[in-house]
Amino acid sequence: MEQRVRLEIDGPVATITNDNAAKHNAFDDAMDLRLFEILAELKDSPDVRVVVWRGEGRSWSSGRDVSAIGVPYTAEEHAALMRRGHDGIQQLWDLEAPVIVAIQGWAIGGSFQRALMCDIRVAAEDARFMLPELGHGVIPDTGGMGVLAQMCGHGLVSDMVLTGRRLDAWEALRFGIVSRVVPKEELDATVLEMAEQVAAADPRAVALARRVIGNLVRPGIASSMADERTFQTRLNQERP
Repeated sequence: MEQRVRLEIDGPVATITNDNAAKHNAFDDAMDLRLFEILAELKDSPDVRVVVWRGEGRSWSSGRDVSAIGVPYTAEEHAALMRRGHDGIQQLWDLEAPVIVAIQGWAIGGSFQRALMCDIRVAAEDARFMLPELGHGVIPDTGGMGVLAQMCGHGLVSDMVLTGRRLDAWEALRFGIVSRVVPKEELDATVLEMAEQVAAADPRAVALARRVIGNLVRPGIASSMADERTFQTRLNQERP
């Protein structure tokens, strides 16, 4: 079984760990598939009340393994790949348990966007956020543009996407991308304490509150992701 993405369950708290530290936890196809399997497993784990998503090493995730970017596909292959990725990560929306992300070092590209689709993000002081896709001839395609537009407004998402602007942890806090910034050595403990607070609450109330919040934002994000599938496939087909 793929071990670079791990799931551990301790009572009501589940922990997903990115463990490809030699590559700053960059994701490839095998890691994607394991992540999606884990999310499916968590959908069927009613005793899990909260999920922590963390990373080993210096970074939470540097995004997509760059060796996998720009590979040519037929239109049908690319559409299927995009659909698998979107369906896989949108399983986050089907969980009863909220997901808290503990981010240190880099959160880049598709991985940053996946973090944006979770409920709460906590940053270590060394965290950095970036959407560099245009530099690779592609567009962000994991829902992040829609989330950032709702969260921060048109100006910031345009700056990050079109210029590749990098945000540090304190800028991310100011824009509401993360809700807390803590010293790196306190990151895991802080997020675990938050998870335990969520797990101690009435799970029915937590699930319903999460649904209310989700209903405020998800229709727009789903529409944005549909556009991303169409336009990313077009770019793939027009690649020289």
